[in-house]
Amino acid sequence: MKLAALACLLVAFPLVGGEFYVNLASQIFIFAIFAASINLLLGYGGLATLGHASYLGVAAYTSALLGLKLGLGHWIAAPAALLGTTLMACLFGLIALRATGLGFLMLTLALSQVLWGTAYRWVALTDGDNGLRGLSRPFHLDDAASFYYFALAATAASLWLMARFVGSPFGAALRGTRDQPRRMSALGHNVWLIRWVSFVYAGFWGAVSGLLFVYYHKYIHPISLSLTNSAEGLLAVIAGGSGTLGGPVVGAAIVMLLKNYVSAYIERWNTLLGLVFVLIVVFMPEGVVPGVKRLWLRFASRT
Repeated sequence: MKLAALACLLVAFPLVGGEFYVNLASQIFIFAIFAASINLLLGYGGLATLGHASYLGVAAYTSALLGLKLGLGHWIAAPAALLGTTLMACLFGLIALRATGLGFLMLTLALSQVLWGTAYRWVALTDGDNGLRGLSRPFHLDDAASFYYFALAATAASLWLMARFVGSPFGAALRGTRDQPRRMSALGHNVWLIRWVSFVYAGFWGAVSGLLFVYYHKYIHPISLSLTNSAEGLLAVIAGGSGTLGGPVVGAAIVMLLKNYVSAYIERWNTLLGLVFVLIVVFMPEGVVPGVKRLWLRFASRT
């Protein structure tokens, strides 16, 4: 019943919300996919990454370049972008998973920074700091409502598939590598292979968010590959609740609301974002979703 009510509310939202709020909701959907893909690594695999924006940015750039430079349609450019970015995740996983913990974090950051610097410096291909302009959306989704429904459908499908992944026996093995890697290895599981497959799978969904990102903005800039973008995604996962299905969605909503709505009234919205994050860590260290659930159960037990 709750899911049905939420689905009805989301479907009816463009009918009652203004264009600004419909566009804001679309951005939240896109960022929710991005945050959920990070959650596969951080929440379920125990692998903190600061380079996940690589997959968003590379998928967006690949789609844009195939359309602008080669004149290919979205039916060819989108699968090619997803395939190319997933293959890149395969390679990056071979490099980054040579370490765990802080070493893994720094390797993902280094790989992402290489791509970010390349996008800035290779002006002949990416137009550098000017970015690529004049892009189009598929299926003639030019108005806010039609793109909203497209993003909603893509987000629902993405979250459902990621939920099936973490709920599968493979997802249980991934959580085992997070909690007891030595024991999992002693039981005969290939810990490295489990992490690598999860790394590639997370990279694929990061690429999906990149396609939606470039479709929404119809523009792509090297900042999409930056450390800031990766950090915002990581922050959304931690704030919402890592290792939960709803946490990244709530965290994405918090970050995007502060970034797009509050910034219209407060110049230094980053300071407010930091303050909100500190309050969440202090009062709900497990994240908003688990924290609210804990408080609700405590309230229900007393009443």
